[in-house]
Amino acid sequence: MRDSTSVLYAVTGNVATITLNRPDSLNAMTNDLMQNLEAALAKVTTDTSIRVVVITGSGRGFCAGADLAGQAKAKSTDPQAVSNLDTDAEDHFNGALRAINQCPVPTVARVNGAAAGGGFGLALACDITVAAKSAFFVATFGPRLGIVPDLGTTWNLPRRAGRARALGLFMLGDRISAEQAEDWGLIWKAVDSDQLDGEVKQITDRLALTSAEAMTRIRSVTDKALENSFSDQLDLEMAHQAVLIPKNMAEGAKAFIDKREPKFPGRA
Repeated sequence: MRDSTSVLYAVTGNVATITLNRPDSLNAMTNDLMQNLEAALAKVTTDTSIRVVVITGSGRGFCAGADLAGQAKAKSTDPQAVSNLDTDAEDHFNGALRAINQCPVPTVARVNGAAAGGGFGLALACDITVAAKSAFFVATFGPRLGIVPDLGTTWNLPRRAGRARALGLFMLGDRISAEQAEDWGLIWKAVDSDQLDGEVKQITDRLALTSAEAMTRIRSVTDKALENSFSDQLDLEMAHQAVLIPKNMAEGAKAFIDKREPKFPGRA
């Protein structure tokens, strides 16, 4: 039976906040939690008033990765429990990560504490990641669990930090501080803990005024950049412009001349 309280969903204005809510375990990932995370993101897809999503954790942690204590307990009563984890990850864990990647509005990770293992992947999956300076990131997969990093960590980390740093983090399992993560280009910004909410609000206020379609197309075209040739990337940019210029450019230009914020059309 699914625990409906493992993820909280709240809307303020046109900002949806999704909170992982297992504070006693530092919001460790269970099948219920990941299924509820995916369900919360589905609400964003259907609610066209939402312009931006914030994902965060309750208590003192962001997300400690998979619930290893729960898995160990389940193993003691069901020998198949851990061996079934790969199937569960595909059904629930990867489904939630795909939902973030395909979210129709910008996503912001508010990292208030430890982001470990799959929590590291979750933090990197969002479009913009802001972390308290008291937070840290660690890839525990290889040295502690004898598995490969997952939840998109192997896709995001090498692209942002380079192969050498990615392999060092994956193979050695060292912690890196929020400030080091910012310095390496893994996250957007590290701020003092008492400034975290203010920083996230500034970002969401700005994103809420943008064209959600433009923002998600920016995400898409940026993610293709390392795969495409320069010429192919030029063509891809223009393919997006062909859709967005007729929708948004006139309003953007007029707002610039009028010295005001543009009022782009909402989501269809």
